Amino acid sequence: MTRGIGWYVHHQGAGHLQRARAVAAALPRPCTLIGTLAAFDTNGLDALDLPDDRPLGGSDFDGRDGEAERPEALHYAPLNHPGVRTRMARIAEWVERTDPALIVVDVSVEVALLARLLSVPTLVVRLAGTRTDQPHCEAFRSATRLLAPFPEALDGAGVPDWVRAKTHYAGFLGAPAQIGAEAGDTIVVVFGRGGAGGDLADLATAARAVPDRPWHVLGPVSGSGEVPKNLHLHGWVDDVEARIARAALLVGGGGDGLVALAAGQGKRFLCLPEERAYGEQTEKAEALQRLGAAIVHPGWPAAELWPGLIRAGLALDPSVIAGLHRPSAIPDCAAMIEALVRQIGRA
Repeated sequence: MTRGIGWYVHHQGAGHLQRARAVAAALPRPCTLIGTLAAFDTNGLDALDLPDDRPLGGSDFDGRDGEAERPEALHYAPLNHPGVRTRMARIAEWVERTDPALIVVDVSVEVALLARLLSVPTLVVRLAGTRTDQPHCEAFRSATRLLAPFPEALDGAGVPDWVRAKTHYAGFLGAPAQIGAEAGDTIVVVFGRGGAGGDLADLATAARAVPDRPWHVLGPVSGSGEVPKNLHLHGWVDDVEARIARAALLVGGGGDGLVALAAGQGKRFLCLPEERAYGEQTEKAEALQRLGAAIVHPGWPAAELWPGLIRAGLALDPSVIAGLHRPSAIPDCAAMIEALVRQIGRA
């Protein structure tokens, strides 16, 4: 019997699910998606749905429970939480029943350590930034191998050598690049699901500062007021990639999804990194700037800075950021996972 693979997806949004689906489709063996999946489309996937483990009472989930008595190797281990208890029991039951070859953990320190306790090899996903706190290091130490869903050139400067040596740098794992659309003169601003969204007053100020170009904004925008004629608010759209393909300049944060789209389409990119734990966006943006792959400004720029930033962005050589995209990233990642399974004798 060919052993299958489990791919655990935590509360991180559609991007993590997208890469799980993409790589699973390229694997030569069965793959079970594991996580709290009610809000996602899992058609065509073998899925193990888990109960919600977020804090009781509806507080925001940041993956840490804030308890002083929590073991130092864990981020999130609340007591008396029925969702956590059932979640872990269901994973253990699935492992006992299926005897998986490997579990990909994207991302959870606790699930990585649970898999180790269940004697199952793991491939633990490393997000961007410098994650040298004890829980992350223990999860990395417990793993058979680590997977970075970004190019090595964008890794954090403070990442320990032993973590780098254990890491397979897969490159961007997600939707394939859409090449061939002719760029126009537009500035496309993208706000994703993970941030605070845009502010209408800030956007209006930016559009007025560069009045000779149309500004198209994708994603959530809050606030009210007069909208300049060159500013177009589209909200959530289904054709983000196509709209970005027509942009002369892409503006947005430093999340993996947007950086991957900028690289895949070879787009001149003005990166406005947002504050995230472990420097996830700021360190990636610093690497982009160091490579000459993007113009970077921390936070939303003041009105007087916009003309210069736009000129600098339009002067970028788009081949630099395009060089970060590897078309074979998904099949290469699947091949690496299959080779890992065979190396550890779990085929």
